[in-house]
Amino acid sequence: MTQSQSRSAGPASWQSVQPERGGLWIFTGIRDFIDNIANSSPARLALTAFGLAIFLFTGLLSLPAASVDGSVTPLHQALFTAVSSVCVTGLTVVSTAAHWTFFGQLVILVGIFVGGLGTLTLASILALMVSKRLGVRGKLIAQEAMNAGRLGEVGTLLRIVITTSVVIEAILALALIPRFITLGENFWLAVWHGVFYSISSFNNAGFTPHSDGIVPYETDLWILVPLMVGVFLGSLGFPVVLVLRQNGLNWKKWNLHAKLTIQVSLILLVAGAALWGLMEWDNTRTIANMSLGDKITHSIFASVMTRSGGFNLVDQGHMEPTTRLLSDALMFAGGGSASTAGGIKVTTVAVMFLAIAAEARGDSDVKVYGRTIPQGTMRVAISVIVAGATLVAVSALLLLQISGASLDRVLFETISAFATVGLSTNLSAELPPSGVYVLAVLMFAGRIGTITLASALALRQRSQLYHYPEERPIIG
Repeated sequence: MTQSQSRSAGPASWQSVQPERGGLWIFTGIRDFIDNIANSSPARLALTAFGLAIFLFTGLLSLPAASVDGSVTPLHQALFTAVSSVCVTGLTVVSTAAHWTFFGQLVILVGIFVGGLGTLTLASILALMVSKRLGVRGKLIAQEAMNAGRLGEVGTLLRIVITTSVVIEAILALALIPRFITLGENFWLAVWHGVFYSISSFNNAGFTPHSDGIVPYETDLWILVPLMVGVFLGSLGFPVVLVLRQNGLNWKKWNLHAKLTIQVSLILLVAGAALWGLMEWDNTRTIANMSLGDKITHSIFASVMTRSGGFNLVDQGHMEPTTRLLSDALMFAGGGSASTAGGIKVTTVAVMFLAIAAEARGDSDVKVYGRTIPQGTMRVAISVIVAGATLVAVSALLLLQISGASLDRVLFETISAFATVGLSTNLSAELPPSGVYVLAVLMFAGRIGTITLASALALRQRSQLYHYPEERPIIG
């Protein structure tokens, strides 16, 4: 090659390499950014992961291809739907069946699946995808979230979490698809509805692809039972599902977290069903005119769904005020830690009641099932309850000012958004854009806030070189 040829070839060769180097530099920058966050602040990584997911799904739902009329969906509606799906809530400002095309519903479904994995799981997967490693602090957070025994087990447990989710959702879909076929739907439509309901139920999302929701199936146990099973399993949390997978129903081999989660969940399920049925038994606008069997079915279904599922068989606005108050309490309690459910979590409720019982007995330690609960755990539980109550109170105050609706409706909608339940008195659809944004922020904070706060506090133990004299203020 001559010198002139070399010179002429040089710039072209350099230009062809530049895009590759530019792409490499961008990827390296993103990798280092994610890696630094994962090692310095896993809680911030969780925020980043969910924020990026919401931004992506908002953009997809804003496309003309996502809406039935082919127009661009307004930002507040697209954002609210994206947040509701990624935060597995189920609140809607537009009809899922009437407004969104198949593409739009598919985007919502993918958002539900991604969001259902959980903030810390999603953040860990993001770190693994980009930087190929979690880092010690990232593994500590993931270990705390999934109750892993050793740091080396974290990567394996992440794969088990995804595999378990897919398997359970596949089983639920196989149970639902034949029923939709027997009801007259064609094969592919039945498959779509079966898959949609299986993912929506296991992830406690509450989205439905039917314009009337599941009300037309209010007496169909072939559909209602799989939905209840999916929601209940999803609300237990991946750490409990892993314990059940390893030890089955052998109570003695369960860890304390699994025992408390399952026991409190069953107590809330039974008590919620009994109280809901008692309060609505003679309500002619809900279940008064139904048979005994249907009343029992509705009561159990409502108790399961109120704690995060979000599917409903009766109009929430037609329930008695006492029933709505009961629903508020059940929604605020929520499901298990590191689960697809929301709320302050049942283990938080258990720890606080155990602490109250210990204080009433005069015990210095909080003990249960041969174990002592650390003082740090009780501080985390108090922090989670106070943070949740503060979020609900502030948001309810804003919505009261914006909407002018009654307090019971606003409180119901606010707790439903915070606890990522999705039950509604239709207030969400009536709100102006400012109110929609308030609920969107509340859903986001409710999904990641208490979990991230609990995990961050659990690992932030500072060593102190001194200790002030103790003095006990008067309490109560």
